[in-house]
Amino acid sequence: MSPAHRPVRRSLPWLLAALSMIGPFSIDAVFPAFPLVGARFGVDAAALQQLISVYLVTYAAMSLFHGAISDAVGRKPVVVAGLLVYALASVGAATSTSFAMLLACRGLQGMCAGAGLVVGRAVIRDSLEGAAAQRLMSQVMMIFGVAPVIAPMVGALLLPLGGWHGIFWLLAAFTVLLALALQLFLDETHPPARRTRFAPRPLLAGYLAFGRDRLFWPLLVSSSVNFAGLFLYIASAPHIVRGLLQLSAQGFPWLFLPVVSGLIGGAWLSGRMAERHSAKFTVSLGYAVMLLACAAHLLLALLLPVPRLPWSMLPLILHGIGVQLAFPTLTLLLLDRFPHRRGGISSVQAFASLLLCSFVAGVMSPLLSASMLHLALGASALTLLGALAWWWYHRITRYPLEQPLADTGTAAMQAEIAEPR
Repeated sequence: MSPAHRPVRRSLPWLLAALSMIGPFSIDAVFPAFPLVGARFGVDAAALQQLISVYLVTYAAMSLFHGAISDAVGRKPVVVAGLLVYALASVGAATSTSFAMLLACRGLQGMCAGAGLVVGRAVIRDSLEGAAAQRLMSQVMMIFGVAPVIAPMVGALLLPLGGWHGIFWLLAAFTVLLALALQLFLDETHPPARRTRFAPRPLLAGYLAFGRDRLFWPLLVSSSVNFAGLFLYIASAPHIVRGLLQLSAQGFPWLFLPVVSGLIGGAWLSGRMAERHSAKFTVSLGYAVMLLACAAHLLLALLLPVPRLPWSMLPLILHGIGVQLAFPTLTLLLLDRFPHRRGGISSVQAFASLLLCSFVAGVMSPLLSASMLHLALGASALTLLGALAWWWYHRITRYPLEQPLADTGTAAMQAEIAEPR
């Protein structure tokens, strides 16, 4: 029985969703602790922002290799080993005696955390095809959607108990338990017969093959930029909540609850639309909703120079819905450009997305978070770039994507992926 037709355990969506939660917890849980970390090490807000950008840069760099390694040795060993090293990095962060040590541990966290995101997407496509794969991707993203709102609240609750150190101790404990659960319950979805050799020359040849595929580039840009506009608000959460809204550490849910509501709602809609609408319709609708959200952000920023609750945060719901409508389908279309190198493709997608997010967190957020209008303009530019890439994808395809995703194997999915002229 091939991996694509092996029965999928009921625990798989929960395991993959838990893996995807590591990223939001690594980023969002530390936001409420920024003032305490700054006071402890005597650093300013710009330096504290590097706790996010350093994590994202190393996450992006190492993500280029997680998928290729999993193509060579299997999915499960890469994920479990990555989690255990991440746990050690979290212990190091909790016991840091200098800001430089804390940054180094954050970098090591980023190097390991990407294993779950990259390899998890490949596991989904290894296990299922067509609409079933889109539904599972949507289920994982729907469960994952609670992480961004839980993370800052958990971080805020831990501050009176264990200070900022407690956040990293919690991350260490969570990843150790998750590694144990994966070792017990995750099936290997990439058998030895389908593995490729991990070596510099074949790895480079694989990446060059990706680059020569004309449809790879617009799909990569569209799927990478898909989340960046919304992430600009997430990365700017400390400035928005504490600076613009003048709220305490307990005020983070005012930003994250709308984001999570939209992400969960969009993931649910994406799963419902898997067998009823074409890939073209689903992704185009997602970008239309995101552009509508950007228009609402701009209008409210002009009408309310001083942001006001809840109105200034409401467009985040629409933005989250649009992101999740488009993302599962874009990811599956990209993964199936090279069915035998899904780990490598997932690595490249994660690298591009995370590199962009590190730029958003390290450069755009500090420059634009002084006002909601600047943030709205930045999010609009990013979203428009993704929409143009999706339009570009259709300009260079011969056959329109008019058929719904179907459970008829790889051939059916390939019918969804137009070939270049």
